[in-house]
Amino acid sequence: MSLSPFDVGSAALVADEDQSLEALDAGRAIEGRSPLRLAFARLRSDRIAWLAAGMIVLMALLAVVAPVLSALTGHSPYNPDLVNGTDSFGQPYGPGQAGFLLGTDNVGRDILVRVAYGARISLLVGVLATLLATVGGTILGLVSGYYGGWIDALLARMMDAVLSFPYVLAAIVLAAVFGGSLPLTIGVIAFFSWAAIGRIVRGQTLSQKEKEYVEAARSIGAGSFRIMFVDILPNLIAPVIVLGTLLVPVAVVFEATLDYLGVGVGPPTPTWGNMLADDQGSAGFGAWWFWVFPSVALLITTLGFNLLGDSVRDALDPRTERLFANRRKKVVVGGGPDASARADTDRLSGGTEAR
Repeated sequence: MSLSPFDVGSAALVADEDQSLEALDAGRAIEGRSPLRLAFARLRSDRIAWLAAGMIVLMALLAVVAPVLSALTGHSPYNPDLVNGTDSFGQPYGPGQAGFLLGTDNVGRDILVRVAYGARISLLVGVLATLLATVGGTILGLVSGYYGGWIDALLARMMDAVLSFPYVLAAIVLAAVFGGSLPLTIGVIAFFSWAAIGRIVRGQTLSQKEKEYVEAARSIGAGSFRIMFVDILPNLIAPVIVLGTLLVPVAVVFEATLDYLGVGVGPPTPTWGNMLADDQGSAGFGAWWFWVFPSVALLITTLGFNLLGDSVRDALDPRTERLFANRRKKVVVGGGPDASARADTDRLSGGTEAR
């Protein structure tokens, strides 16, 4: 059925009015509120962010209560216990057997206690290495982008070299020379992670230093240090936070990979990578719980940080305010997204029947 010009014009006016109302609602939602408060408000309305935060909190609580679990069960995460941790045939206990909730490994150590202690190592490495990489990459990126010239050329080539270097080979060489340890693992991960942030900050700084507010700061005699860290840096916080959040799971996987290869934190320190490496020698036992539970813990941690990073990126983007405003309107007015979708469908079908 064809539409008359009057109907087409009326539909266009209605669409323009709806867009104007949406823009007005979005403007009222952000009026008088700082970008940080707006970001927190958007995160509070994001169910994925709540799910990701729950995953991270769960693993953090597991890491915090690791000594309590060891004390309550009387099981050490380091020392083998072939008497209590294996059966009469020397085989490890499965999940739920002999008082071991997640079973034991090939030398009788409690899997639950070792997974909890592994969370301490993984979260420590992930957060600390990311913090060092973020601070170092932000400072060097600011210096490179602001000063330009030979300083920019030197630092930019350093970033390219770091990003192109095989990090696993470097870790193996360093472990062979200095021996695997926790500080070395954190240092290697931070060194090979700062360039990713530094490159983004450099590009943003090159753009920001040409803005009017930087020229105004120079005109009143502001120094380079103040312009970089007081004027330009606050405008780069959003991408830095997002990149830092997304670098944590990369660092966690990096640490597990190094431990699995035997060049990270060495045994008997319980880490998820070491536990996965121990599974290679347990093929004769058929002990699936050796690798399932460390893998699940690794998956929950990395997935939680990745989902949180995506949510933080959306929350810090001002262009998503209209999407969040529409979401709130659907939930409040329509009784939920499904009800809103049904209402839209009914309205369209009713309009078609009327015509």
